[in-house]
Amino acid sequence: MSLDVVHSLLLFLFVFGASHACLQDPAEAYRFTGAVSRLTYPAVVVLNEKTTKVIEAAFQHARYPSVKGETSLFLIGTLIYGLENLEIHNLSIGQSTFELHPGEGISMEITNVSAVFKGRIQYGYGSWLVSVEHSIDFEIESQIDLGINPKLYCGEGKVAADTSDCFLNFHKLSLHLQGDKEPNWLKKLFTDFIIFTVKLVVKGQICKEINKVANILADFIQERAEQFLSDGDISVDIGVAAAPVITANYIESYHKGLSIYKNVSAVINESVFHPSQLTEHKMLYFWISDQILNPMFTAAHHDARFQLNISGAELSELFKTNLSSIMPEYFRKCLLESGSPQLRVWSSSVPYLHTSTLGTNVRGTASAQLHCGGAGAPTLSFQAEVDMDITVSYADKKVFLQNNRSEIYVLQAEFSSQNQPHLDQAQLDFIREAVEKIGIPKVLSVFETEVTRLLDEQGTYLFDIFSPEVLPQEGFTVIQMDFGFPHHLLVEFLRRTLQ
Repeated sequence: MSLDVVHSLLLFLFVFGASHACLQDPAEAYRFTGAVSRLTYPAVVVLNEKTTKVIEAAFQHARYPSVKGETSLFLIGTLIYGLENLEIHNLSIGQSTFELHPGEGISMEITNVSAVFKGRIQYGYGSWLVSVEHSIDFEIESQIDLGINPKLYCGEGKVAADTSDCFLNFHKLSLHLQGDKEPNWLKKLFTDFIIFTVKLVVKGQICKEINKVANILADFIQERAEQFLSDGDISVDIGVAAAPVITANYIESYHKGLSIYKNVSAVINESVFHPSQLTEHKMLYFWISDQILNPMFTAAHHDARFQLNISGAELSELFKTNLSSIMPEYFRKCLLESGSPQLRVWSSSVPYLHTSTLGTNVRGTASAQLHCGGAGAPTLSFQAEVDMDITVSYADKKVFLQNNRSEIYVLQAEFSSQNQPHLDQAQLDFIREAVEKIGIPKVLSVFETEVTRLLDEQGTYLFDIFSPEVLPQEGFTVIQMDFGFPHHLLVEFLRRTLQ
């Protein structure tokens, strides 16, 4: 019931979880923040609309505890009763509304919730006049409004929700025994008492279910986030730096974003984040600091992730690109006559990036070896320093990298042959131009494919993402978008919940 809204809000907030303490003042936490997520009001509306079916199914599979008790009734004597096998049927949800309260929390109300509760009643009553025992099936027609006022806080380094402020208003709760719509006078005598008991059971269990499923959701989303950001010895600590901030227009959470490589964590303590750097006209925003990306580049370099091998026909095809420099004869023979040419490229220094309004500037040193057949020494070895400005975009469920400017400096180059150990200027010019017009486009193409593949593995392609924008700023990047909630994520969560 109201858990649909809890799902909607916590789905965004619980994406991030870790085990570090939080600062009480969000403004103080800004400088330790590597990533920020902002979910605006229209996004919460969409999430709320998409999760009703999940709640219906969850409550249809809920199990309610048996209740036993006794009381004294006038003229009848002692009434002993037991309610068993209470289940929900024919659940339908009318309208779900919510409101964001700045600096406080969220209020939610689900109106016109109708359901039929079915189960079995065992009861006995007796005195010196009469002694009767019965066990019969029953059903209860109900009409309920449900409200919850969750408070979001920072618990053990992750966003948590206190949903203890939970209430139910019963507008209709009618008990029918064995299908009778008009119970006889003796049944009617204790019907109201049993209805009161069922009210307590239903209220307690529904509010308990809200807490239960919220915790399952937190674990589920955290597992997905950890899988998304972990690969081998590289991972990212995305625990929250402070409790989330709620305004009338958005919910914003602050995350550390510390890269971890072989259990050694990076440090962020000079972040430039400020809430004014994000707007409110899109549904979802991510703010990402350069201080997240540079340690990730460092980890990837040390883990030998930046390597590329090109050989055979693919290599020959690349060098059909028109260049103004003349291809050296040894290069032409290597590509056309050796039979199995191979070019190996790898990062020989830690790449460094800096983002500005012009794009992301990336600087680093790359080394390369050209082999012209056989497993012996390379025919040519060279090292080049690369400085380029890149812009990133996302469209048609693919990542695109655009090189806007590049400068190439050949630091050293040599042949393996003792007869000609060094290259002349014309050969160096050819290498520089080949790196600029062939090497960089090829590397960026590989990056585009690999990043898109990684996103696809995590199911990003299943999201309906509308008008995504990647906006480079001074020292950080803003990613903003509208989106449609992916049905597959609801299905998987529901499967986990109902196991």
